[in-house]
Amino acid sequence: MAKKKETFEKALADLESAVEQLEREDLSLEESLALFEKGVSSAALCRKHLQSAETRVETLLKNAQGDLDALPEEA
Repeated sequence: MAKKKETFEKALADLESAVEQLEREDLSLEESLALFEKGVSSAALCRKHLQSAETRVETLLKNAQGDLDALPEEA
């Protein structure tokens, strides 16, 4: 059976959970490393989802001439 694609929200929740546990719990080295590994994996998945969303937004903003309408930068 194919593995279901993890959503951005799930990956972000997993990342937040790993960080919270690492910050507040008395963990063994092995447990800490496992949580850190999970956090790194979740962060990479979040980054992948955000890059995909950015690409979709850029595509949607292209006008008929193919130019990208620049969004104002936040100060």
